[in-house]
Amino acid sequence: MQRAIIRVAPLSSWLEGFKAPTSVVTRHGDTLYVSGLPPFNPATGEGVDAPLERQTELVLEQLKLCVETAGSSLDNVLKCDVYCTSVEQFATVNAIYARYFPKDPPARIFVCVPAWPGHFDIDCIAAV
Repeated sequence: MQRAIIRVAPLSSWLEGFKAPTSVVTRHGDTLYVSGLPPFNPATGEGVDAPLERQTELVLEQLKLCVETAGSSLDNVLKCDVYCTSVEQFATVNAIYARYFPKDPPARIFVCVPAWPGHFDIDCIAAV
């Protein structure tokens, strides 16, 4: 079984602008692997330096776009990895995250990192 790269407009193009050697979504069989992305401004594709609440919303909207473009949905997300530069923001992220995963949320880890582009990121694994 081969892996397939799934382009997600406009995220794939925006990511290429950062010269990052990665794909937005990779599919292998019935499993999707969604890369972590910085919070992009949906109108311009520029990285957003905004309050963490807005960054969380943008990243989760991008995650939703990725899994839906690949033929799945947030209901089929199996695991998320959350990377944040501030452990003090745990409750803030949780409040917004719960809106996107209100019932039977996926497995998840919240990792506090010393530095991260955009200060916040989420990647995931999902079933198709």
